[in-house]
Amino acid sequence: MSHEFLAFVKVVERGNFSASAVDLGLTPSAMSKLITRLEDRLGVRLLHRTTRRLSMTAEGETFYLRARDILQIIEDAESEVSQAGSNPRGKLRVNCVTGFAYNVLALHLPKFMAMYPDVQVELAVTDKVVDLLAENADVGIRSGVIGDQGIITRKFSEFERMIYSSTAYLERRGVPQTPSDLAVHDCIVLGNKQQQPSKWPFLVNGHQTEVEVNGRITADNAETALRIIMAGGGIARVANMQVEHAVRRGWVVPILSKFHVPKPVPLSAVYPPGRHRMPKVRVFLDFLVNEFSEPTWRNI
Repeated sequence: MSHEFLAFVKVVERGNFSASAVDLGLTPSAMSKLITRLEDRLGVRLLHRTTRRLSMTAEGETFYLRARDILQIIEDAESEVSQAGSNPRGKLRVNCVTGFAYNVLALHLPKFMAMYPDVQVELAVTDKVVDLLAENADVGIRSGVIGDQGIITRKFSEFERMIYSSTAYLERRGVPQTPSDLAVHDCIVLGNKQQQPSKWPFLVNGHQTEVEVNGRITADNAETALRIIMAGGGIARVANMQVEHAVRRGWVVPILSKFHVPKPVPLSAVYPPGRHRMPKVRVFLDFLVNEFSEPTWRNI
């Protein structure tokens, strides 16, 4: 049965019998017979066959997703058993939040790849909380409090959100000296300001207060806000991990730092139970801890 599953998945992914047959060391006619035998046993047509192309039926699309996941589970199980005590190898599927992926992980990933040349990384970037099992991911990297009770959480770092702008903007508009000065500045508002006012927290005279900010630009994510302030478009409150390299290069600078409210946000690796026993997952988790437990962006 697994041979039929593998043949079907290969045909779908390669788009024809010839290429998939080469991958599996079979003839195109043997591949076709495997698919036909699978269809006969299931009692449904999985593929539309024409002389020019192959396409999946509705039943084929459903079966492909299930068969792909089953084959991946088998591969992971074989890998976990056979690699015990050996060098990490195989495809590592990582699902990561945008800010960390773009500004941190992407810059450090080549180091990890050099350390483990037999590991291939498949990186999916999103700020949506996804089902790791449904997405067939080995590890997720998330920020904030993790509410999913069905996964294992391992905190490896933290960040804080602070106020930044570009030197070009500040030279043009002046440097805010107190939080109340933001009333006359262009602040990049995150989210939909039509739903509720955007407020930034500050410490004023030892007490935490929130200052309502306004601006002509609303962005639905911090990455966009960062690029706007780098272009001289205003002032934004973003994560210090996102701006580390921009600050070091002088593209943006922190402002109103003496009014900052310390409020660390955890960065955590999450993974399905048992997945950490796979060598490729274990070394990646260790890499995150070793690289980022003392974050270089802490004082940015």
